[in-house]
Amino acid sequence: MLSLAIVGLPNVGKSTLFNALTAAKADAANYPFCTVEPNVGIVEVPDARLATLAEIVQPKRVVPAVVQFVDVAGLVKGASSGEGLGNKFLANIRETDAIVHVVRCFEDPDVLHVMGAVDPVRDRDVIELELALADLATVEKRLDRVRRAAKSADKDALAELPVLEAAYSALADGRALWHLGVDAAAHAVLQSLNLLTIKPVLYAANVSDTELTGAEGPYLRALRSTVAASGEHAEIVPFSAKIEAELADLPAEDRVEFLASLGLESAGLARLIRASYSLLGLETYFTAGEPEVRAWTIHKGDTAPKAAGVIHTDFERGFIRAETVSFDEFVANRGWKAAREKGAVRSEGKEYVVQDGDVMLFRFNV
Repeated sequence: MLSLAIVGLPNVGKSTLFNALTAAKADAANYPFCTVEPNVGIVEVPDARLATLAEIVQPKRVVPAVVQFVDVAGLVKGASSGEGLGNKFLANIRETDAIVHVVRCFEDPDVLHVMGAVDPVRDRDVIELELALADLATVEKRLDRVRRAAKSADKDALAELPVLEAAYSALADGRALWHLGVDAAAHAVLQSLNLLTIKPVLYAANVSDTELTGAEGPYLRALRSTVAASGEHAEIVPFSAKIEAELADLPAEDRVEFLASLGLESAGLARLIRASYSLLGLETYFTAGEPEVRAWTIHKGDTAPKAAGVIHTDFERGFIRAETVSFDEFVANRGWKAAREKGAVRSEGKEYVVQDGDVMLFRFNV
């Protein structure tokens, strides 16, 4: 399951966004540290293809892919050294796949900013510095042990040492590791430490409802300019926490009309999840039968056995072949039977790289 940590300074819209995404109704009062314990919500991944498949197959149930959102306490300057809630949030972030950094890009005299004036560039720098300093403490401890082992000519330590020294140097300068540009081997070393700033990040820019449906304002433009200049390959997803909250209160059948009335094609949830999938290189394949129609999340480039293993390890271990048809062909032929008759169903082996939207039936033996 994809897991995303929602972080940011207090009063930037984190908990409001979380409530809207999950309908969990976490406390979103207008004061710092209202979210003391992490709130965890499971959200269905919006995918219109599921409904199309279900209409054709008429299964007993439909199971969408899901994303876990973890809303953690607002950070403040000095959090890494114990200010505010200190390091209380760190363990909750370390286990997630990516970080959604909520940044405030709107003015509202009724919603106080913990650091005074609204400044998304400053807020981004504060959070990045705190995460970097937290990582610095972790790397420093590991570096001490590796240096001692390297003196004994330990091969693993000698290979790890230059990676840790480069990471330490960057973090000591207050730079997040996503600016470092490490190769795959170095990334594996750093990832094993569960470091925060090696995780992919995307920015959720909380803008006013008028800005979301109109021209971008100066705060959002400043954030875009700073992220681009830094060389950070991070997407910025504008959203309005106010609109998302209103949307969450509506019946499902009224949401499309509400979005259309605002000139929006999709909700913030859908855009955040799409950006997260793109950020992490994820895609979806489907299984479709009478018991259920289901969406499965895999990494781009995964082979058929790897995709089968997402369902059950036995499927991967005993993989024989995968009956495969594209989503478009499945829909055009109205199901498996006609797709097989028309030759649209392929028998794919262990080397087949699964494509987004493939509808698959695995054959295995254990």
